[in-house]
Amino acid sequence: MNEMRDITHRPSNRCRRWFVTGTDTEVGKTWISAGLLTACRRHGLSALGLKPVASGCRWEPVSPDGKGRWVNEDALALMAASDVETPYEAVNPCALELPVSPHLAAARAGVTIDIEALARHCAAQAARADACLVEGVGGWHAPLTPRRTVADLARCLGWPVILVVGIRLGCLNHALLSCRAILADGLALAGWVANCVDRDCLMGEENIATLRERLPGPCLGVVPWQKKMDAAGIAARLDIHPLFTPAS
Repeated sequence: MNEMRDITHRPSNRCRRWFVTGTDTEVGKTWISAGLLTACRRHGLSALGLKPVASGCRWEPVSPDGKGRWVNEDALALMAASDVETPYEAVNPCALELPVSPHLAAARAGVTIDIEALARHCAAQAARADACLVEGVGGWHAPLTPRRTVADLARCLGWPVILVVGIRLGCLNHALLSCRAILADGLALAGWVANCVDRDCLMGEENIATLRERLPGPCLGVVPWQKKMDAAGIAARLDIHPLFTPAS
């Protein structure tokens, strides 16, 4: 991959808010998001990552308010990669216990997910940072309510989308369908990241080459399989410059 180019200006007319989605669950959206936040910080931008909805949370009995709370590891990872001080509840306002589809976890918890309210919250928080990423949950059409999906939250925000492609068997179909859905929903594909989640994937490089030919947005980087992920190492493999060009 070409060496990352420095961003020497902060153009006011360029969007620095993105919605991060994936081709499926467990494709590394959070680690890629953490890497993108780290890359933004390396270019002198204050960065904030948000996880408005998270299912699969653990109970933290001792919280700052002394009452205890549900916390999600993905949201905590985004907080660690951000440099805009933000309370947990603002990063992850909807924390659901069960590790299932959010609409099912919310129903079990007796919680109503208000998509418009979450979008307003994210937009308000984004104003506090030079660069902001909102990470979705699951894939593009993962249900958030009985009738609405992650796509509806992204559409309410209206931000360009970064697609995390888990490179494994079936990734071509998943990536192309996800891209088609994003564009059909009226949003721009700002770029995509190839995350090699299967170290034994046959013809992984050829799959990535196929995606470079067929996906309309730029490839922001290829992250090889690694036993232990870290945001700094991922950031070193990303080129965020295309996110700040007119094409994004």
